Amino acid sequence: MMIKRMIWIALLFTGFATKAQHNPDDQINSDNWEVIGGVDFKIVKDTEMQAIFTPEIKKYANKPFELEGYIVPIKDGMKQTKFMLSTLPINQCFYCGKNGVPVMVLVEMTAPIKFTYKTVVVKGTLKLNTGNAMDNPPISIIGAKAI
Repeated sequence: MMIKRMIWIALLFTGFATKAQHNPDDQINSDNWEVIGGVDFKIVKDTEMQAIFTPEIKKYANKPFELEGYIVPIKDGMKQTKFMLSTLPINQCFYCGKNGVPVMVLVEMTAPIKFTYKTVVVKGTLKLNTGNAMDNPPISIIGAKAI
């Protein structure tokens, strides 16, 4: 009886691990995500991390910027005005696979957008936050509109 139970638990966890794998076909790749992905981070102390912005991304600061990605809600609801945009869908495990945690961008819309599991394209002003990256996302798109 005990061996049967242990086999059942092992199979159950194997099933969860299989479902959590990253599907590379869902990954969004674009020149603009390459620009965003070039940002690096420096740990200043246990509670503080600073974003290190490349010259490439600095060229786009405070200018119109378009990005396609998946909505990762910050708050519940079918209509979203402030959310994270990711290169992977929310139903994928961000901590699995070869790529680790994907870079995410905070998006603040001018009008609500309906939540979807499909990709969305937004365009707004790219802002770079030089403050503590543990408190605020270092990259955001403000005044965004759905394209």
